[in-house]
Amino acid sequence: MSSKLLITGGCGFIGSNFVRLARRVRPGQALVILDKLTYAGNLENLDGLLDDPEVSLVRGDIADRRCVAAVLDRGVDRVVNFAAESHVDRSIEDASAFIQTNVVGTQVLLEECRRAAVKRFLQVSTDEVYGSLAPPASARSDDPLTPSSPYSASKAAADLFALADHKTYGTDVVVTRATNNYGPYQFPEKMLPLMITQALEDRPLPVYGDGLQIRDWIHVEDHCEGLLLALERGRPGRIYHLGAGEEHTNLDMVHRLLAQLKKPPTLIKHVTDRPGHDRRYSLDTGSTRDELGWAPTHTLERGLAQTIEWYLSHRGWWDKIKSGEYRSYYERLYGTGGRYAATTSEVTRGSQVP
Repeated sequence: MSSKLLITGGCGFIGSNFVRLARRVRPGQALVILDKLTYAGNLENLDGLLDDPEVSLVRGDIADRRCVAAVLDRGVDRVVNFAAESHVDRSIEDASAFIQTNVVGTQVLLEECRRAAVKRFLQVSTDEVYGSLAPPASARSDDPLTPSSPYSASKAAADLFALADHKTYGTDVVVTRATNNYGPYQFPEKMLPLMITQALEDRPLPVYGDGLQIRDWIHVEDHCEGLLLALERGRPGRIYHLGAGEEHTNLDMVHRLLAQLKKPPTLIKHVTDRPGHDRRYSLDTGSTRDELGWAPTHTLERGLAQTIEWYLSHRGWWDKIKSGEYRSYYERLYGTGGRYAATTSEVTRGSQVP
């Protein structure tokens, strides 16, 4: 039986980009994609790949033990777990799906991987598990986890389950934590695609609070290249940080997008800040770069230009998404009477960096 790589959540933003990378640089590797196809999982993200005989898709839930067992018994020897609920605002609205998928689902995967003698399990995580950091500090992999949102708390729990599995059972587990991703196929509830698509339609761009929250921005292709190296070269039980060192405020990023799109800054609409909104994330990536021989190759300017061009040339992809349930959700957040609705003069200033 030939070896197979299982990619959970492979129809999502980062997962689908990883599938594309794996097919390009590891053409002999058979891929099995397991995806629940929730609102953020899109079959169109894999256009041109599902006809490949070495790529198979299973619609299923990582929290469904029977489904996971059946997939792993196809001869899977490595797993990359992208499957997760990932939007902070949705976790604030209702955390139950985040607990079920991010925590219970990861636990089920780990247990079934032990049963099936899977050789390696890569848990894909986020810098948000460290909480807000005052400059110039950057989180190290041995720093305490201080998540601020239900989303980041669920990811921290999943990471700890994975690392505990390694310590208790000797499972070959590797954990990666990345900074804010951007690039093609990102669901337009996330900040950059939301701002790009709103600007293209000359609609308001909702910016939380004063917009001075700081994030490190990494192109999704650079992230995926780091993930592949962690999968193939990472040491069991290790945590690897993947970030580009491109720290910018949300407001600065919005102005960059508007400048490239030649749209006026008057489209910016400051809205009430998100509860518990972390002020700054930052990762120390030095040991990861040294150990894996990895470094990002996209400059922010080039990466943003490529991303904007992708959304310009794939309007049909996001037009279909920004309707129906998405439109209702957007109005619940930013519409008149929505959770974060506010005029510029009513902006709730974010808390200061701790």
